[in-house]
Amino acid sequence: MSAQRTERLLNLLIALLNSRYGLRRSELRDKIYDSAASDAAFGRMFERDKNDLRDFGFEVETVTDLGWSSDDPATTRYRIGKESNRLPGVELTRDEWTVLLLASQLWEQAALGPAATNAMRKLQASGSLADVALPAGVQPRIKPAGQAFEDLVGAMHAQHPVRFRYLAGSTGREEERVVEPWGLGSRFGQWYLVGYDRGRQAERFFRLSRFTSAVSVLAKETFAPPSGFNVRAELDSLPELPQRSAVVDVRNDRLLGLRKRAQPATVGSAAGRPDDGWDRLAVPYRDAELLGEELASYGPNAKVVEPAELASAVRRRLEGAAAFLAEPVPNYTFSGGAAGKRARKRTSEDQLKRMLQLVPFLVHNQGLHIQDVADQFGITRQELENDLLILICSGLPQGYPDELLDIQWEDDHVFITQSLELNRPVRFTVDEACALLTGLETLNGLPGLAEGGALESVTLKLMAAAGEEGLRAGALSPEVGPGNTANLETIREAVMSRQQLHLVYLSAQKDSLSERDVDPLRLYSMDNTWYFEAYCHSAEGLRNFRLDRIEDLRPNGRPVSAPVLPDGGFPAKLFTPNDDDTLVTVQLTARGAGLADDYYAERTAALPDGGLVAEIRFGSTSWLPMFVAQHGGAVRILDPAGLAEASRDWIEAALAQYAR
Repeated sequence: MSAQRTERLLNLLIALLNSRYGLRRSELRDKIYDSAASDAAFGRMFERDKNDLRDFGFEVETVTDLGWSSDDPATTRYRIGKESNRLPGVELTRDEWTVLLLASQLWEQAALGPAATNAMRKLQASGSLADVALPAGVQPRIKPAGQAFEDLVGAMHAQHPVRFRYLAGSTGREEERVVEPWGLGSRFGQWYLVGYDRGRQAERFFRLSRFTSAVSVLAKETFAPPSGFNVRAELDSLPELPQRSAVVDVRNDRLLGLRKRAQPATVGSAAGRPDDGWDRLAVPYRDAELLGEELASYGPNAKVVEPAELASAVRRRLEGAAAFLAEPVPNYTFSGGAAGKRARKRTSEDQLKRMLQLVPFLVHNQGLHIQDVADQFGITRQELENDLLILICSGLPQGYPDELLDIQWEDDHVFITQSLELNRPVRFTVDEACALLTGLETLNGLPGLAEGGALESVTLKLMAAAGEEGLRAGALSPEVGPGNTANLETIREAVMSRQQLHLVYLSAQKDSLSERDVDPLRLYSMDNTWYFEAYCHSAEGLRNFRLDRIEDLRPNGRPVSAPVLPDGGFPAKLFTPNDDDTLVTVQLTARGAGLADDYYAERTAALPDGGLVAEIRFGSTSWLPMFVAQHGGAVRILDPAGLAEASRDWIEAALAQYAR
């Protein structure tokens, strides 16, 4: 969308909103469109603009004179109803604002993050956000399940089929699938797509961990999901995979985390005895792909003896990583951007959507400093001034000066005195309704959040405000419930009472156990994986600890004495880069592009195939060969050269074991 088209759409919207009886096509063409354009060109532009306005939440009504056909352009008029396109007023209590703010933060880096932000701005534009503090005890977050998750959410809400390659669990073969995506949800620590498989002409479940290619969206095709589809109900019928046992050889005194959940295996098996310096373990597992990803990361320190399916999963990842390492380095140029998040290219659609939120926000927040307004919308002051310059030139077609939007900011404080029916936020889009309502439903199973009825009451209010768009929130169902509720409650109580904790902790990177006294600061999650941020007195700094790696946890009877506060705002960062960390340049395929966000890339360079080159800071680099092996051809290190060589040696040594 060009800047000229952005301004035209804004003028068209204002004209249709402010017309009581509607405007004919001839009037719209003369006043808004280029009258020199042919009839066919004008018709195409007008139809496309109506579709764009519908995507922004405005439904264009067609009005005909009594007794005349709608096919006659001379007697057909167009308008936008003021009330039908508006977000109903939503009055929230302080407790309800707290719960809603927490629900919106679930999607901080996932596909619906921008939609949740837009929805919250619309709610704030019709009132003001209460001065609330997020609960310190529990702060869950949904981790992006790779680029496939992002693409599937977009296709699902736009109702476009998708194409991808998939490793079938029943046959072990890679197959191409064309699927109508009905819903996405997580169960048993895995994300699933539920949809209609056109090749098999039946509903099917697909684990995202078994996708072996990027997702292609068939944007020229559409589908309609079953009426009343609810992915939560569908996933509730999905049985958990049966538990099986794998035989894995592990180097002596290595991989304590794996040993923790394994048992010694019978030595006298058909595969012979383990070599000297190795132990043979029986490792329980349910999903060969999930365990295969973990075992691939261990490189030459682990080797699968049986079953063949698991060995194949490990080898496939190692071979994929080796093949990616052998490819030539692409040409790339880094773009600018703030550290800590991969910058998404802003479009004119983003600008128009932002301007439609900006006007009602300014109406209800008169006199704010211009920098405060820019900060509220996450843009620079220059970007905000560009928005305002377009707005003050927009208004009723061929109108008088008092029929234009009237905004002043000469003294750095922004005032608006003429809003031309843009003073109320437009209704939620499907993405926005889904982001908030799915977030609220996800919080329902967490301790301490459903108390007092605030969660239930705010959900009912949001459902009423969202209308039909809210009914489609049933297409997403993430789970963020903790596996060890006892540890979670112990930590939560210590955070609230400001008491120190003593823990025995398994460090996966160092492959060792350590004892620490820590001051717990807050709990947070990435899907089903829970962490707590604490000041570690041994390390004399902030650290993040995974709950499932805690061997022992108990209060030590002392009050907290941390000299620092939690790092940054909400939500907590899993990784906090420092200036003295090692700057690593990595290349990511289209399938692994989401890792740039996961690890807070400082700069990125887009590649023609949909991949990225990213600069990321790492405090410890010794585990990066494991990182490359784990992702099986989705990531490789370009610089420093020594790290690239170490990852190559790690993968070659692991493959050599299977070759023998």
